[in-house]
Amino acid sequence: MSLSSSLFRKLLLSAFALVAITIVAFDYSITTYLARQHQSQVQERLLIEAKLLGLEFNRGTPSRLTDWTANTSKLAEARITLMDRQGRVLADSERDASTMENHAAREEMKAALAGNIGTAMRRSATINVDSVYVAVPLASQSAAVLRLSVPVEEVNRLTLELRLEMLRISLVVFAIVLALSFLLSKRFAERVEKLQFFASTILDRRSSEPIATDSLDELGSLGRSLNQLSDQLTDALNKRDSEVLQRETILSSMVEGVLAVDSGLRVTFHNRSFAQMIGAGYPVEGAPLVLSLVREPALVEILVAVVSAKAPRHSRVTMSLPEPRAYMVHAVPFGDPSTPGALAILHDITELERLERVRRDFVANVSHELRTPLAAIQGYAETLLDGGLEDKENSRRFLETIRSNTARLNDIAADLLTLSELQSGPQEGSPVSIKAAVETALRTAAPEAAMRQVHLTCGDIPEKYTLGIRLRLEQTFINLLVNAIKFNHEGGSVEISGSEPEPGWIEIRVSDTGIGIPSQELPRVFERFYRVDRARSRAVGGTGLGLSIVKNAVEGMGGKVSAESQVGKGSVFKVLLPVTES
Repeated sequence: MSLSSSLFRKLLLSAFALVAITIVAFDYSITTYLARQHQSQVQERLLIEAKLLGLEFNRGTPSRLTDWTANTSKLAEARITLMDRQGRVLADSERDASTMENHAAREEMKAALAGNIGTAMRRSATINVDSVYVAVPLASQSAAVLRLSVPVEEVNRLTLELRLEMLRISLVVFAIVLALSFLLSKRFAERVEKLQFFASTILDRRSSEPIATDSLDELGSLGRSLNQLSDQLTDALNKRDSEVLQRETILSSMVEGVLAVDSGLRVTFHNRSFAQMIGAGYPVEGAPLVLSLVREPALVEILVAVVSAKAPRHSRVTMSLPEPRAYMVHAVPFGDPSTPGALAILHDITELERLERVRRDFVANVSHELRTPLAAIQGYAETLLDGGLEDKENSRRFLETIRSNTARLNDIAADLLTLSELQSGPQEGSPVSIKAAVETALRTAAPEAAMRQVHLTCGDIPEKYTLGIRLRLEQTFINLLVNAIKFNHEGGSVEISGSEPEPGWIEIRVSDTGIGIPSQELPRVFERFYRVDRARSRAVGGTGLGLSIVKNAVEGMGGKVSAESQVGKGSVFKVLLPVTES
């Protein structure tokens, strides 16, 4: 870069002007400030001396004012002047008072004659020297004003010395700054040459910082061209990055699995949900679909059909990794219209299908449970209407059967309402004594145990509280005890006991010596209307909803319920509840 470049000259001249202005301004400010400080100090000293001399003068007026001013001037190291109220000079330590003009118009005299302290700094008309003046009023009859003054030659001398020293320092600083400015200006001019070279290749790279274009020199011309190209490139890249980020964020946060493949069934994208569905790593873009991710023929067939037919496909697919689950697959053509790939979205419908099965089973079970008592009621009612009322021997038995089946229908309806209430959502509870709930359940179940000749005992129950509804907790233990009694044999036993398996929890165990439950049936014993032995269940009068109510009630209180059993040896139901303060 040539030293005659206009950019280089501008930088160098600007640095020169800036340094020169800064040095001059700094020199003037410092010297002016110090001069004012010295003047202020001199005025303060004169004021103190003037006040002291004024007090001395007021206590005893001297007989010869001229002698007093001359003697006092030596002690105060200042010129002393006495004046009357008209401004006439009565005595002066350095000049003959008769030769001096009236001082009433002086600035410091105006203030003193008005009863205030007067100060001034000006050139003396009498001795032709710049001086600092302080004048104070007197209470004496012989003089009205006492004025002290000193020349400011010392202030001027110190100011001159300071300015000379500042000038020497400024010249050194100016030389250093000028040398640095020269080097920086030369380096900056060389950078311009590099930027001009960069302009030819800017479309191949990103420009992170804008270039200033305020001036009309080489840098300004280059900056305008670079900024134009940089803005276009930055807008395009930012738009692309934003679109990519939005796509990644949306697809990654989707619960549904998303898979995109090209025309050769190579993976171009899949989100984290899809990877979790098939138990694969993340990501594996670019790899063949069949070898890297999916080994389910049904899904591969759907994608192949979409790629070949270039038309959407919808189908249900069951995938076995990592566990069997059902998915509804929606696949559409995706990518280049001439050779499109496929985009598949997988909706997990496993839970929906499970709920549908539960709904169908529930409707079937309710219908089955209601059909038997309704059929009995209808049959016996028709018998009575067809003449059975005349049969005194059997009519009462028919009516008792109708009443029994009506009570069974009421029990089923009551249990269904209870179950619906429990499943409707959490309910506000209060601390409930677990021991008191167990005792109530024991009293309620005791008649049933006595009738069936089952020995009912209670072990140690810790005095603890859980957060819930007392009625639901009592109903939980009643259902467990009644089930244990009903599915027992004469002479059998049922025991309820408690323990604290870990801090903050209490476990209530209901053990019996009954018929037991087959191991393959245990996972389903808490389902609605599920019975291990349907014939025996109807014989003992159960609705099939008791254990389902127990499960929902316990879980509503933040607990867990489980069962262990051996056929012919009995069962153990465990209720684990969180402990709270009473």
